[in-house]
Amino acid sequence: MKIIFSILIGYSLGNFNPAYLIVKKSGHDVFREGSGSAGATNAFLIAGRAAFIVVAILDILKTFAACRICRWLFPEFPAAEQIGGVACIMGHMFPIVLGFHGGKGLACQGGVVLAWSWHWFLILLGAAIVMTLITRYVCFVSPTLSAAFPAIYYARTGDAAGALILLIPAVPIFIRHMDNFARIRSGQEVRISFLWNKDSELERIGRQ
Repeated sequence: MKIIFSILIGYSLGNFNPAYLIVKKSGHDVFREGSGSAGATNAFLIAGRAAFIVVAILDILKTFAACRICRWLFPEFPAAEQIGGVACIMGHMFPIVLGFHGGKGLACQGGVVLAWSWHWFLILLGAAIVMTLITRYVCFVSPTLSAAFPAIYYARTGDAAGALILLIPAVPIFIRHMDNFARIRSGQEVRISFLWNKDSELERIGRQ
């Protein structure tokens, strides 16, 4: 029952999708514009920096909340935090309220890391920024984090069960990013330079 309740709590929180709501309020459709994903990056492409910041923070906080609520409810069940966090990521990526079409999980992964250790959250955030600047694409961060964080967690805690639970989203996250990798090969994926040179980047990929 503890497993079931942890899954339900996490998945339910994951279904709250700020990208969909904020973009809709701005008069746009998050599924029909930009990358077609209901996440922070696409909110930025459609609605700008402020939307990106708000969506990213809310996605991080909802997953952080899922982890902490499950830990608080089931203190004698060590895996509750990991189960709640992973369920929230899956609820974000495959929300029943949006026809199982959600975001790609990057900010939500950050919430799981933050719930475990704010030090490692800052370290991995720094690593993500460096990776993005080197590769010029944000889409490499989430698949890398989904595999790296469970390994880091296991190395620091020795908790094999928790690490395996944290590894569950890795495959669906990688699959969800296949379209990004395809767009990189075709030259259609937006680079990080979109942040400071929007017009030039949109012209490069032929969206102006």
